[in-house]
Amino acid sequence: MTDLTPEKLEAIQFVVNRVGAYQDGAPGGTIGDELRKGLDEAGLTLDDQHVDSLAKAIDEADGTVDVASVLG
Repeated sequence: MTDLTPEKLEAIQFVVNRVGAYQDGAPGGTIGDELRKGLDEAGLTLDDQHVDSLAKAIDEADGTVDVASVLG
């Protein structure tokens, strides 16, 4: 997904927030799997590199992950 419109970023941010809230302390692979599942449920796709970047950010974050900054 190369066309990261504000609407798509907002939808991805919702998924990331939801996964981040429930995956605190989970292994990175689990976080990535949950991100893929949430994105699929929302009808969104990201390439593996973007999902991995978001999963790493969630794993390392002490607070909210800013999708636009991670995928920027």
